[in-house]
Amino acid sequence: MKLRKTDPWKPASDYSRELTGLTVNLLVNNIGQATNFITNVIQANIIYQDIDFAAIEGFGSKWCFHADHTYDKHPLTNFINIKKRGNGIELRLLGCNPDKAEIRALKHCFNVILYIIDICLRQSRRQIERSSMH
Repeated sequence: MKLRKTDPWKPASDYSRELTGLTVNLLVNNIGQATNFITNVIQANIIYQDIDFAAIEGFGSKWCFHADHTYDKHPLTNFINIKKRGNGIELRLLGCNPDKAEIRALKHCFNVILYIIDICLRQSRRQIERSSMH
């Protein structure tokens, strides 16, 4: 569950459109400690930071920290048993057509964690909730 009480510097969907190739999301149990390390030891730049999320840039790459409490409803939690907080990584390959990849995964008997139809339904629900708030 997100703890941030205000809007982030930009919607996640807008920021994700700026990213290309292989992206890295590191799950951490304390954003402040993680960004302290990344700025003072690694000497990367913090693009944005709040209690739930940090966007980092350095050495020709961009990556993100997500507080582990924001992944409490992530579909992957149904497949793994996380006993220790703050240890996880999510890799995303941007540019690969997810509809076609899902079809190929099913054809070759791989597990699909979140089906495209589920993503579309979630987005539709969010849009309906937002429009009903206004």
